[in-house]
Amino acid sequence: MTDDQQLLADARDALDAAYVPYSEYRVGAALRTADGTVYTGANIENANYSNSLHAEEVALAAAVRDGHREFDTVVVTNDERDGLTPCGMCRQSLAEFCDDDVRVLCDTGDGFDEWTVGELIPDTIDRGRLGK
Repeated sequence: MTDDQQLLADARDALDAAYVPYSEYRVGAALRTADGTVYTGANIENANYSNSLHAEEVALAAAVRDGHREFDTVVVTNDERDGLTPCGMCRQSLAEFCDDDVRVLCDTGDGFDEWTVGELIPDTIDRGRLGK
């Protein structure tokens, strides 16, 4: 099994932790740090929807909490395996901590659609734009 296939398996395993009583739409993510540590996340819904947590954010928050600031790949999956990409909010969250060349692999069932963070959210709001 390749590293990317293992990361996909981790993301798919994360689907089991999803809490989605309203949409029943499970999303899983696996994020690999530059040192090879893998963090997973699943979406967690809230009745008011706007307080829901997305799988990519859950994985990213755990990694950042543990002091990681460099990443190389994130994999996103759902039950449909339809190449789901991160939403705009997740793209911005990833852009805060990921270089433009960090790979984003989207599960198509028999492989991946591959993007980079920079391709998914070009010209993002970042520290430089804020003068920081």
